Amino acid sequence: MALDRLNDIRLFLDAAQLGGFSAAGRKHGLSPAAASACILRMEAALGIKLFERTTRRLRLTDEGEQYRQACQIALDTLSDAELALQEGRATVRGTVRISAPSDLGRNRLLDYLSEFQQQYPEIKFSLSLSDTNANLVGDEIDLAIRYGQLPDSTMAARLLATNHRVVCASPSLLERVGVPARPRDLATLPTLVLVTGGGPMHEWKYAGPEGPNVLRVTHHQTTNDGDVLRKWALQGRGFALKSRIDIADDLAAGRLVTVLSDYFAEPAPLNALYHRSTLMPARLRYLIDHLTARFAAM
Repeated sequence: MALDRLNDIRLFLDAAQLGGFSAAGRKHGLSPAAASACILRMEAALGIKLFERTTRRLRLTDEGEQYRQACQIALDTLSDAELALQEGRATVRGTVRISAPSDLGRNRLLDYLSEFQQQYPEIKFSLSLSDTNANLVGDEIDLAIRYGQLPDSTMAARLLATNHRVVCASPSLLERVGVPARPRDLATLPTLVLVTGGGPMHEWKYAGPEGPNVLRVTHHQTTNDGDVLRKWALQGRGFALKSRIDIADDLAAGRLVTVLSDYFAEPAPLNALYHRSTLMPARLRYLIDHLTARFAAM
């Protein structure tokens, strides 16, 4: 890629981030007119309109946003390649942008990341915790930690741990309301439901005598935070459908117990998702190896 083309791309990315040609031009030592002419030249070469221009605002078009994402990935890859050549594979530094579920992130992943930083002190993390799945491209995420079966995707994936979703409750709740004998018993008992970007997860899958089935719980309390859901379960506020990894310590200590285990054991493997590329940054490859080893040791 020619040097002037790279400079044009950097100017374009700065204009998108800073919201104006003048600010981007100053960063590159160009006048507003020269910066604007550069963007016009790019638009003519690409045959698309990158920005919507008004007297008060500069906004990327849909095509411009798609091009911005591709340019950012390309520059990041080039930067990683240059760093590897200049400093060698033994040097691991830079920022890893991570998305993870809230409960797993706060109560297990944080410790694993701290261990990794002790080994590679020049690594920094940008950590986003949410129980709504992130868009790796749109949200500029390097690594997403996700539960569940993977849909067809352009992303690469690595299995971190096998896992199942189970129904759990505190001993105090079971003393108060009794132990349910069948899945349909939960329909009249207090339950706890996680809400994600796709809506409330109030349809609980289970294996019945005649095959797969679904129970829709109605007497529920909701939250959009998996860590809050687990704490409510510990307080005896209701039955919860949780990933076994999230409650492993609580089960071992007897703070929570599973119920209806013959019915509820939906597979929910834990995966690491990342951009499919022939050149993976060393920091990302080493981090995935570290996480795989730590989860395997659970």
